Amino acid sequence: MLKTANPAAAAKGPQPLAVAFRTGKAWAGNMLLAIYALLTLYPLIWLFISSFKSNQDFYGKPFSLPSEWQVENFTKAWKVAGIGTALTNSVIVTAAAMVLTLFLGTLAAYVLARLQFKLKGPIMALFVLGMLIPIHSTLVPLFIMMKKMGILDSHLALILPYTAFELPVAIFVVVAYLTSVPKEVEEAAMIDGNGYWGIFFRIIFPLAVPAMATVAILAFLRFWNDFAFALVFINKQALKTLPLSLSIFSDGFGTDYSLTMAAMAIAVIPTIIIYLIFQEQIMKGMVAGAVKG
Repeated sequence: MLKTANPAAAAKGPQPLAVAFRTGKAWAGNMLLAIYALLTLYPLIWLFISSFKSNQDFYGKPFSLPSEWQVENFTKAWKVAGIGTALTNSVIVTAAAMVLTLFLGTLAAYVLARLQFKLKGPIMALFVLGMLIPIHSTLVPLFIMMKKMGILDSHLALILPYTAFELPVAIFVVVAYLTSVPKEVEEAAMIDGNGYWGIFFRIIFPLAVPAMATVAILAFLRFWNDFAFALVFINKQALKTLPLSLSIFSDGFGTDYSLTMAAMAIAVIPTIIIYLIFQEQIMKGMVAGAVKG
């Protein structure tokens, strides 16, 4: 005959060995995550520490704390590189390109995700194909085109290419997200008397905020850190963006690393702020499109 389980043993709950194993597993997982976080954050920590060093400290003790904290590095870097002007130009170009990318990308994604028409497939394929074009291979034709249009050495020389090259990514991300939004929401809005524009601005645009946040941070990183387009299309000192201003500390004879690190620390702060603001929405946008609602 089969023996029945001992009720007393069952009442005792998990054995100490099993509990210890689960605790050790959780502890090991947390340690691995902590190590990964440290490895990820260390370059940023090293950058900020190095921005307070003198050149002698930077070369002699690259991985230690400064012998003397050089706070004046930031004021010198700000004045020498004209970071105030460069920061203003970067904000103008990045903000304008982001607004255009988000609006046009979301509008195009709404049409491609919700409306049915004959050329829908080829148009979507064309936008996806745009993601495969090497951006820097277009520098020469874009330069010639902008010279004929007379918009070189202007903010438009950066805003228009930034928007054009980021639109395929924006459309791809937002289309994937909108597939998880039930169509009944739009049908209810149409019954209430909304047209396509009303549905877009009152329903689709607010619901697409998580996907738009993902697009916004990706676009911000590309626009804010771009060097090649700004170098080719901008020659006026008054219009130079932040990446161009950082190159002033390096010449054919050497690099002033103390001022370079201070300027880079200033330049990276807006990126950190933008990520902290949008991080929750970014996580939602990354996973929402993968689940059909």
